[in-house]
Amino acid sequence: QVQLVESGGGLVQPGGSLRLSCSATSDRTFSTYPMAWFRQAPGKEREFVAAIRGNSGSTYYGDSVKNRFTVSRDRGKSTVFLQMNNLRPEDTAVYYCAADFGSPISSFLRRASTYTYWGQGTQVTVSS
Repeated sequence: QVQLVESGGGLVQPGGSLRLSCSATSDRTFSTYPMAWFRQAPGKEREFVAAIRGNSGSTYYGDSVKNRFTVSRDRGKSTVFLQMNNLRPEDTAVYYCAADFGSPISSFLRRASTYTYWGQGTQVTVSS
């Protein structure tokens, strides 16, 4: 059974920073497979935020977070992080961690349908 657990969300002022963590527990390790972050604001569709491959460590970002957010992972572990800097009110959303035992092409990493396993989400609110 696979379980993904996110942590690190909260309330932050515009311009502030937060660091999200996601730990995956499973009979298999996700260390060589991609893990990703998505977010969903009220009334909006789920949006791709960032992804990171397991073997190469290659990273991918959504346009709205590029140069502000950084995705990373513990080598050899099924843990992924999302460092969020210069946060804006429009970053307010529930952030979800996702993972899959596959090796999709790069463009598929941005699709929610690529990922089989999802966390419950952690709320991030950016407000003064």
